[in-house]
Amino acid sequence: MRRTLIATLAAALLGTGSAFAAAPDVTRTEVTRLLDAVEKSQCQFNRNGSWHDAKEARAHLQKKYDYLEKKKLVTSTESFIERGASTSSMSGDPYQIRCPGTPAVTSAAWLKAELARQRK
Repeated sequence: MRRTLIATLAAALLGTGSAFAAAPDVTRTEVTRLLDAVEKSQCQFNRNGSWHDAKEARAHLQKKYDYLEKKKLVTSTESFIERGASTSSMSGDPYQIRCPGTPAVTSAAWLKAELARQRK
């Protein structure tokens, strides 16, 4: 009985039930536009102490988005930024973006600013 209760609670918390739905179309569109902006940015992306070019950054963030979407954990563009595009799931370290002529900033700040720009 106790194992059944624990399994039921775990399933509910992990989103294996119907409480979590796939990301809305507008979210998919916004995330795609953000990832396109990363790729076209000429910026570098730091994860776990290593700098990567914009194309590699986009590919990495796309994999994280696809994983979160498969698990039905993306409910908004902001939730993707928070859950998948801000920190390393391995180390917990924040991602950084460094664009030509500007100091590095957290990827969360860069992506939120880009999202706000795109929504205008």
